[in-house]
Amino acid sequence: MKEEFELIAKTFQGLEEVLAKELTELGASNIEIGRRMVAFTGDKEMMYKANFCLRTAIRILKPIKHFEAKNADEVYEAIKAIAWEDFLDKDKSFAIDAVVFSNEFRHSKFVAYKVKDAIVDYFREKTGDRPSVRINHPDVALNIHIAEDKCTLSLDSSGESLHRRGYRQEAVEAPLNEVLAAGMILMTGWKGECDLIDPMCGSGTIPIEAALIARNIAPGVFRKEFAFEKWNDFDQELFDRIYNDDSQEREFTHRIFGYDNNPKANEIATHNVKAAGLSKEIILKIQPFQQFEQPKEKSLIITNPPYGERISTNDLLGLYQMIGERLKHSFTGNDAWILSYREECFDQIGLKPSIKIPLFNGALECEFRKYQLFDGKYKEFRSENADQEFKPNREETRPRRNTERVEYGERRERRSFDDRREGRGEYKGGERRERRGFDDRREGRGEFKGGERRERRYFDDKREGRGDSRRGERRNFGDRREGRDDFKSRPRKFDDNKEKTEE
Repeated sequence: MKEEFELIAKTFQGLEEVLAKELTELGASNIEIGRRMVAFTGDKEMMYKANFCLRTAIRILKPIKHFEAKNADEVYEAIKAIAWEDFLDKDKSFAIDAVVFSNEFRHSKFVAYKVKDAIVDYFREKTGDRPSVRINHPDVALNIHIAEDKCTLSLDSSGESLHRRGYRQEAVEAPLNEVLAAGMILMTGWKGECDLIDPMCGSGTIPIEAALIARNIAPGVFRKEFAFEKWNDFDQELFDRIYNDDSQEREFTHRIFGYDNNPKANEIATHNVKAAGLSKEIILKIQPFQQFEQPKEKSLIITNPPYGERISTNDLLGLYQMIGERLKHSFTGNDAWILSYREECFDQIGLKPSIKIPLFNGALECEFRKYQLFDGKYKEFRSENADQEFKPNREETRPRRNTERVEYGERRERRSFDDRREGRGEYKGGERRERRGFDDRREGRGEFKGGERRERRYFDDKREGRGDSRRGERRNFGDRREGRDDFKSRPRKFDDNKEKTEE
């Protein structure tokens, strides 16, 4: 029987239940929801799949020790007591990320230094030599979490934050985080059943994440590397099998539209969509919201207008008033979901939301609101749909928590989004090497013969734009789906002779 162990999936506040549902669908066990995290158990394959498949996780941690400490010396002794040769050797580098909520431990850097000293002293006493500390791109990334006197030391299996999918070529000012965008889409319940529209799409994050959900494409296919690939017990064959399995992908028969009134934003979104290989699924157009017209087909709007915080606009309240006017007159019979920050902005929309969900966008405590745009009068709509629940039903969007668990112990109440830096690329995780890419694993499906193994291809450097898909060379991932008419799943046979590209 495969060994199962504890794992922690970190996320943004407000997305915990969505992440728990993803983990349930993935087959994880003992799922417990906490604050900005979901704990679960699984084996090595589950840990690899969690990194590769989860859309709303920021990183996946593997705890290796839980302990209590009332001062820095007790932290030092507990860390030094670990058999570090199981995780490190003197030739590897490591880095420590410390997250502290404690009256005793007030400075996270001080905690990180104590952990570093304990590891270094352990190796010096055992071997006379020591591993090096490398803040950028370490071989092994560690996470120490302290809530008052309860401490957890974990291996970071992800490395760079999982919101960094790998498809984003450029970004507009204040782009929406990919994890948050995916969480918003999943909250609506949309999985490709109708057209989806983002009338203010910026760099295209919502349309791209929506297309990945509609096609059920794992977000990890764009990544160059995960931190667990440098671990001593890394199973290359197991990860190859996960990486190359596209049997769960599906066809998408509708369309996704992304509009923006900024030509530069449209250009950036076009580059990002092409890099993700989703040009067939996403239609981009330069169009101000004022020109939005009633769609011919059943549609859903999900959008993130400016808040007036990081993105300025000449008439913020007028913008939201216009959004409400367009929805009322040009989106009847459909639903719209809007993420925003200011109550006065929502007021200008002039519509009554049926659902309000608190969400954090970075440090900003926002709300994600659903508006049902019905034909005729509200009373008539209610009478025609009397057999349906019209009041906000939070359980449909955010499943009830079965088990409350505060991450790693009780925290002091804190309004700010403490892990927001996780989504801003400040983590100094795993080194990016020119390795695999998912460059063209699906292109040319018609030529695949049953029983032949597709090579595990390498994620080409999109910026180099090379055209060949031969192993070890880099090619634009975005071209892998361009011009493809048919979508079929095929049997696959794997060769035992796997290669691993070294750094």
